[in-house]
Amino acid sequence: MSHSMVVPVIDVQNDNFKELWPSMVLSFKTSSFISLDTELSGLGTRKALLAESVEDRYKAICHAARTRSVLSLGVACYKKLDDKADRTYLVQVYNLTLLCSEEYIIEPQSVQFLVQHGFDFNKQYAHGVPYNKGNDKGGDTHGVNMRTLFVELLRANKPLVVHNGLIDMVFLYQCFYAHLPEKLGTFIADLSQMFPAGIYDTKYVTEYELRFTASYLEYAYKKCKLDNARSVEAGTEGPCLFLEFCNYTGRLQSYVDYRPCLDGQGQDESLNICIQFSAYGWCPNGSQCPMSHNTDLIIQQDERSKEDKKKKRKRRKKQKAAREAEEDSGCPREKKAHLEDMDVEGTPCETTASEQKISSEEAKLASVDEPHQVHETENGGGDPPAQDSAADDGKRPEPTSKGLTGGRERKVEGGTHRAGFDAFMTGYIFAFASLLKTENSESEVAACVNKLYLSGKSIPLHVVKSTFSKSSKAHTHKMEQVWGKGSSDKGPVQAD
Repeated sequence: MSHSMVVPVIDVQNDNFKELWPSMVLSFKTSSFISLDTELSGLGTRKALLAESVEDRYKAICHAARTRSVLSLGVACYKKLDDKADRTYLVQVYNLTLLCSEEYIIEPQSVQFLVQHGFDFNKQYAHGVPYNKGNDKGGDTHGVNMRTLFVELLRANKPLVVHNGLIDMVFLYQCFYAHLPEKLGTFIADLSQMFPAGIYDTKYVTEYELRFTASYLEYAYKKCKLDNARSVEAGTEGPCLFLEFCNYTGRLQSYVDYRPCLDGQGQDESLNICIQFSAYGWCPNGSQCPMSHNTDLIIQQDERSKEDKKKKRKRRKKQKAAREAEEDSGCPREKKAHLEDMDVEGTPCETTASEQKISSEEAKLASVDEPHQVHETENGGGDPPAQDSAADDGKRPEPTSKGLTGGRERKVEGGTHRAGFDAFMTGYIFAFASLLKTENSESEVAACVNKLYLSGKSIPLHVVKSTFSKSSKAHTHKMEQVWGKGSSDKGPVQAD
């Protein structure tokens, strides 16, 4: 079964920004939904980003957004083709290389991470699309620039899809919209009016609706892609997801970066799996880790582990029934004790390494989350706990896996982690989840609208304007720009 594909990503930079502007704006207007992703120059203190108070978290993210910058922005426009069988989308993906015109902090760990994953800082400084942060300055509201492109995105009035997107939304607001409000309630009020068609967080979707073993972006994407390929192969009832891409020719072809999504089948399944990476999508050792970071193998192992757990539950039910039958027949106690340690075939019951791994993952995923793009550079927040604290609470087992071998596989970390492709993966997860129905025949994602994932919290951040919160003055002014002066009441929302 093959489910490989090649995704064309249009590379947008300062020298082709004006040329590609009409294409991007048209993609916004004709799409069914738009997914976004960012690469950032840093996030500051990790501890503050995971503060118990959500208001304190917001303040920490605001500080990061005001002092750091967006280095690249990924945009994926998914347009549903109604004349096609099943659920078919035409997808256009853009990767915008950006350059903040103001001074900003760039953290060494962020640089290291981005370089390892193929980010070209030389190209960014030489060809990045310039932008100003905060409120509009001078001619920001006119012409072809990033701030007016963001206005076009708002005017399109499409559902917005992000992955673990609270930080993305704060940075987008500060960098391309207006100066961030001081209070979280005001920011939420603004956000709810900026995107009246709704915001969807695929991190929340995969963790609380689809309930995947792990929910970091690459894992969730490949799991959805694998499940969809199996449905297509089996010819099961219900819609399947199909994608189409534009055939770029001539000058446009020179701007396209073709990103392969290779089939994960045929990998050596005997390789060690890095438990840390399998749970978080990140490992402090990076490419130097002696164990496998192959997400396809991780998914395969997780699926085997789930199967093992199902078999174990069935085995326990049979054992319980056997014990009850033994009690009725007067079986000696010694014999009963021996039977409790045997499975139904008469072999000793053991907990496999894969079962141990899945238990440790569940414990860790209940308390922490994987890093958000450059988040891992800060050693905190969504990252696993530090080694010494992990040893104290016993939550981090030694990295072991089923079928250890003496051979080691070196991983290629670079090249696949880019904002454009990450936006594509985010959109794919949402499109696939939209196919799935609940017992009430409603889409799985219907209950996820305007719910942003909060790391370490059991409930999301609801993007709903409170009756006690007012929109910011800067936002009210921007809404007039988006929908026309004096006509904010004619748009899809009305600012206070």
